[in-house]
Amino acid sequence: MSPASTGASTGVDAVPPVRTSDADSDSRLTPGGPGYRRMSLALFLAGVATFALLYSTQALLPLISGEFGVPASEASWTVAAATGGLALFVLPMSALSERFGRRAVMTASLAVAVTVGMLVPFAPSLGALVVLRAVQGAALAGLPASAQAYLAEEVRPRALVTAIGLFVAGNSVGGMSGRVITGWVAQEWGWRVSVGVIGALAVACAVAFRLLLPAPRHFTAGSLRPRVLLDTVRGHLSDPLLRRLYAIGALFMTVFGGVYTVIGYRLTAAPFGLPQGIVGSIFLVYLVGTVSASAAGRLVGRFGRRGTLYLAGGTTAAGLLLSLTASLLLVLAGLVLITAGFFAGHAVASSAVSKTATRGRAQASALYQSAYYIGSSVGSTVGALAFHANGWTGTVGVGLLAVLGVVTITVLGSRAARAARAEAARREPVGAH
Repeated sequence: MSPASTGASTGVDAVPPVRTSDADSDSRLTPGGPGYRRMSLALFLAGVATFALLYSTQALLPLISGEFGVPASEASWTVAAATGGLALFVLPMSALSERFGRRAVMTASLAVAVTVGMLVPFAPSLGALVVLRAVQGAALAGLPASAQAYLAEEVRPRALVTAIGLFVAGNSVGGMSGRVITGWVAQEWGWRVSVGVIGALAVACAVAFRLLLPAPRHFTAGSLRPRVLLDTVRGHLSDPLLRRLYAIGALFMTVFGGVYTVIGYRLTAAPFGLPQGIVGSIFLVYLVGTVSASAAGRLVGRFGRRGTLYLAGGTTAAGLLLSLTASLLLVLAGLVLITAGFFAGHAVASSAVSKTATRGRAQASALYQSAYYIGSSVGSTVGALAFHANGWTGTVGVGLLAVLGVVTITVLGSRAARAARAEAARREPVGAH
């Protein structure tokens, strides 16, 4: 599930603003200036459409299982295929946006995604539905690959954080509202009408986005040079710290994807027996993540990056254990802790990627997004398989193993940092102080 979807950072990290003359710099967008509100609203709506579509089937999996007569492990592919498609295509899409422009790629991506979205309700089989969702996820990769780069080029630096925050807010609203809307609509008219409603909503958002988004004025087209891209990617993957951060993002998302893919099955079954609309409303818990993600910076200031990752992992693990109880109230409390821990951990890891990469920041963040959504696909699939084999206890077991992975990687990172400091001190000339 995405910060984006999740309320935390989603998409490729912004490339550094282009250098311009003072006169040219004044022409960039700023709050209160012409075009800024249109731009902000356009990208907010793009975020809503993207993440409403991406996770449109997640709250509906019990109904999809019922119609096609398949277990959770098979129905979960309607989520895994979409997030997997996005994970595979976010890096190529970032390269295309460098050549053909941010607005062009975002427009084409949304156009394809909403077109597929209107076909999804008519899928004749589960296999067809999974294929459509994979195509939809691949198309949606053009949004996180381009939006923040567009903002970095078209918005004044002092206003950039606010502008990106509005786009992320759209991601969060889209991810949450898409799940809530589908839950209530499906309760009355079934899952096909429900995803059709989300498709129609996305079409409206896409049209408004294209009409509102100002034409880029500071984009300079680059060339598609695969060798340069591969060299940059190879450099990032050879960095031990970046590799650890990518793994941490993937593992946190494995927990989150597994829990929220399977939770609908648990809550609609005994002993809870909740109706579909109420189950969809469970995703309002995402609002907790918005708070914990925004608090991540303060936590890092107090406990450090690794200390905050330990805290996030511990909070997530506590929530997983609490969710094992048969009390609905305690299960909901567990979901709150899982959500808070995930968003805080994701915010720390994703922001650390941007600080660590000294060049090719767009590609560094694209790799993080790829790992993140691969984690979502793995979590939704493996979590559902574990649920099919051992019930909710199996899903929780998968989540606890992923948290253990986060803690282990963080411990190894701490040891590597201490070793590096000791080596630096050993090499420092005597009398340097």
